[in-house]
Amino acid sequence: MEPFKLDLENYRELLKRYMNNQDETSLYQAELFSKLSMQHNILPEEIINIHIQALKDLCPDIPKEIDMSMNFLLETMISYGLAYQEFQSLREKQGELESEISVAANMQQTLLSTTKPDVDDLDIGAVSVPANKMNGDYYHFVTDENGNVGVAIADVIGKGIPAALAMSMIKYSMDSFPETQRNPSAILENLNRVVQRNVESGMFITMFYGLYHPRTSTMAFSSAGHEPGFYYHAEQDEFCEIKTEGIVLGVDENASYPQFELSLAEQDLVVLLTDGVTECRIGDRFIETDEVLQVIRDYMHLPAQEAVEQVYRYFERLQGFQLRDDFTLIFFKKKFHQ
Repeated sequence: MEPFKLDLENYRELLKRYMNNQDETSLYQAELFSKLSMQHNILPEEIINIHIQALKDLCPDIPKEIDMSMNFLLETMISYGLAYQEFQSLREKQGELESEISVAANMQQTLLSTTKPDVDDLDIGAVSVPANKMNGDYYHFVTDENGNVGVAIADVIGKGIPAALAMSMIKYSMDSFPETQRNPSAILENLNRVVQRNVESGMFITMFYGLYHPRTSTMAFSSAGHEPGFYYHAEQDEFCEIKTEGIVLGVDENASYPQFELSLAEQDLVVLLTDGVTECRIGDRFIETDEVLQVIRDYMHLPAQEAVEQVYRYFERLQGFQLRDDFTLIFFKKKFHQ
């Protein structure tokens, strides 16, 4: 099949028929001509140029102003063609980049996957939804040979593929620590050194790590500059903020992370989250802490997994189904034994 070419004679005849009759057939043939031109990457200025030649052949006495305007149109189309080619090139590159990001996002889900533990006296719920394809939040559960449950929740200051790689490093570093170094303070101190030595300057990670002991119904925890969680005291029917100390991972290689402890009674609730929850925006206004806690209170009577999903859906609707930041929420609820 021969390549498509602009044919002055055929175009001139098509233009002539239209100028004489203004019929639908000529317009239909012009439409076919345009589609073929596009399919064969004919530039707009080439079409304008052949139109000018055909018009001059058909109307040799066209006014000077019309002639000048057609030349002006030709120069305009030359600039347009160059800009369009650049736009197409950028769009192709964007498509390639989006494809690579989709692959990376799928890899991230695989690398950072975690299994929610089954604990006799706890009801655990967890939800984590990225604002974009790559998630800068991370959570992970670890169960040791004694049945103790570790939970990590983290947020990378910095997004995209580098953040995902940093999170993968954090996960596998944490899994490699021996049983003797699984208490929260030691976990964060070790991870801090890993981040400080291996993550690029300017990227920091906040993290909360808790370790629940079923035998004593206590949770030990430490924080590295992470968003404070909340503790719901069922007997008193009130929430309090989980206060912690400790700077973000990766700032000071010798940083220490104080360890604290909570005792959980029946129906007590530990709420862990990232700032995508507490810094939810309604228009130009950030939601207040009391509003966040009221939403949690509205749903916390449900099974933990259903509760966190309902809280997420509430905030998703509140933001017009467009998250402004990654959203991660975890419930640790002490079961009621009748």
